[in-house]
Amino acid sequence: MNESSWGAPPGVGRAGQWGPPDQGPVGSAGPAHDWGAAAQTRPMPIVPDAGGHQDDDRDHRDDPGAARLSGPLFRDEQPQEPMPTSLPGSDSSEQPHKPQKKSAGRNLRAAIGVGLGLGAVILFSLFVYKPLFVGVIVIAVVVGLWELTSRLSERKDIKVPLVPLALGGTAMVVAGYVRGAEGAWVAMALTALAVLVWRMTEAPENYLRDVTAGVFATFYVPFLATFVAMMLAADDGPQRVLTFLLLTVVSDTGAYAVGWRFGKHKLAPRISPGKTREGLFGAVLFAMVAGALSMELIIDNGAWWQGLLLGIAVAASATLGDLGESMIKRDLGIKDMGTLLPGHGGIMDRLDSLLPTAPIVWLLYVIFVGSG
Repeated sequence: MNESSWGAPPGVGRAGQWGPPDQGPVGSAGPAHDWGAAAQTRPMPIVPDAGGHQDDDRDHRDDPGAARLSGPLFRDEQPQEPMPTSLPGSDSSEQPHKPQKKSAGRNLRAAIGVGLGLGAVILFSLFVYKPLFVGVIVIAVVVGLWELTSRLSERKDIKVPLVPLALGGTAMVVAGYVRGAEGAWVAMALTALAVLVWRMTEAPENYLRDVTAGVFATFYVPFLATFVAMMLAADDGPQRVLTFLLLTVVSDTGAYAVGWRFGKHKLAPRISPGKTREGLFGAVLFAMVAGALSMELIIDNGAWWQGLLLGIAVAASATLGDLGESMIKRDLGIKDMGTLLPGHGGIMDRLDSLLPTAPIVWLLYVIFVGSG
């Protein structure tokens, strides 16, 4: 008998037998029954009542033809031993399932090691020689474009020309550092035009799809990264970039720590099931505290209340940026954009929060303390 049904038996084995061909009824230790005897029975649950036999006796008196829950499965069977709780062939020595502890979901040792290494490179280039940090931005942009275009080609067969994107992205970052927002806009327009022309050298099929993806990549990676170079161009540029990076990392850390420990309510389950509302609260709280301290202690002419607003903005934009890249990866059917950084994924998996946050932080710097 099927454990989840009250209907007819699942089938007949050999002539005159129920269940599998060489076995009696499931959980039965008695003999097999022929069709005539079994056809007169009423199927009953196979789980005995743990509450005793008093109610079963009363039901049995009210309906003499009904089988007792605590008795055999069929009226004409002899009393049997209670059915074992484990299925045949299973290991009865197995202990009951114990809930597993929460897992961090990634190699924390590798992630911390890579994070410390990247932090050392960033701090050295940022405070020793500012143009050196421009080179760090360019490398991150080019590698990020390579990861993005590679995944688009592999998963969607979208052919985005990498050469004009890499050259144009480099020009955008340098122009933003040297000429500010005006230079960045001009470089972006020329890069988009180069993508359109470069794609003309191939077959016209899917031209519109490919150049659309190319223009998207132009905006998403190098143009947004240009705002970091524009922050760096200020007199206190290294302090501004450091605060921007610090707040974004603190926001991500707060979301990760609080969400992993207390997260119960999903934030966007269809996009990123691992993110929770509690994690968002942790991101806002951590970023506000870090923002107030940073604006008061690091940024020239900054105030703590400006840091509170900056922290809220960073937490919101970093979360949206993370969800945005999760949307892209879900559409592509991948978990990470790359494997270059152990414990982190690819470069784009680290830039997802930074890229959309950069223009917002740059704008708030201009409003609060000027362009420098």
